[in-house]
Amino acid sequence: MKMVKKALTGLVALAALLAVLVWVFQRQVGTQLLKQVAHANVGRNIIPTLPDGLHVALCGTGSPFPDPSRAGPCTAIIAGDRLFVVDAGEGSARNMGYMGLPAGKIEALLLTHFHSDHIDGLSPFMLQHWGLATATAPLPVYGPTGVDKVVDGFRSAYVLDYGYRVAHHTEKIMPAGGSGGKGMPFALPAVGQGDTVVVIEDKGLKITAFRVNHSPVEPAVGYRFDYKGRSVVISGDTTPTPSLVAVAQGADLLVHEALQPTLVQLLGTEFAAKGMDNLAHVMRDILTYHTTPEQAAAQANAAHVKQLVFNHIVPPLPLKFAYPAFVGDAAKFFGGPMAVGEDGMLFSMPANSNATEQKRLM
Repeated sequence: MKMVKKALTGLVALAALLAVLVWVFQRQVGTQLLKQVAHANVGRNIIPTLPDGLHVALCGTGSPFPDPSRAGPCTAIIAGDRLFVVDAGEGSARNMGYMGLPAGKIEALLLTHFHSDHIDGLSPFMLQHWGLATATAPLPVYGPTGVDKVVDGFRSAYVLDYGYRVAHHTEKIMPAGGSGGKGMPFALPAVGQGDTVVVIEDKGLKITAFRVNHSPVEPAVGYRFDYKGRSVVISGDTTPTPSLVAVAQGADLLVHEALQPTLVQLLGTEFAAKGMDNLAHVMRDILTYHTTPEQAAAQANAAHVKQLVFNHIVPPLPLKFAYPAFVGDAAKFFGGPMAVGEDGMLFSMPANSNATEQKRLM
């Protein structure tokens, strides 16, 4: 017993000594730790480590509501070695860096519509595309009619910032021609004359935009990506829409927005009880132009998709324990695998295969 006490006393003394040494040499220890972190993360790019195929990375699964666990709406698509981004919510560019998806590699950014929470993170993407890649041309930003107006507005807001960076870092490091973005608008067919338009088709990749119903927001679209026998559909913000069911037929993965009315109504009641009538009114309004988890599940079932992932989560879910309350009765309408989207999720679909693998990047 005495030997055990002596051993414990020795361990306590050793731990105390180590703590003192760490405190005394905190600067040196901190520097070494940061050196290791920098070595592991600077220039990190996971794309070459992925198998050829289609990969879906959730870089933002939130909404305009404050949510410390979710950035604004953003989905990264990797087709082979090509990187595309759908929507640019606040904080999503930072998440992509954490996930090892360098913004300098983005070939194009595509917007579903022009609500603030889908565009308020555009500037970091533009800056990183420019600075990380020493780009000599602006970031292409595709979207329905009006996207050029949105992109030009961001460029106007940041024109002084661009000048400072060229002046400080020199034209060689930050070529002036690579700053900002370039709007690449596409027009949907007139209502009643079709709901789709092919936005990009080359090197085995096809990106199709399709009309959705987010009225009074007009235009609003979703996107389908097809590459080497694999497919993913991004709904954008919408109510249940026949065009989505038609375009999503047989897709491997459907990433669909979802709002749970029961939980939103709880917020509305709280806002009203505290005299915040304007926000209580907003809670009632947003019920009319989004899709419930149950409705999204019914859409997935009608389209015969293989897997459903909810994103643009409304309201915020501060803990996973609340996920069943959010999902509600969705399982009654779709028998395939479903997931509540979280920032950092990666879904990998190897080329010419039926497998879908899921892991975390952060």
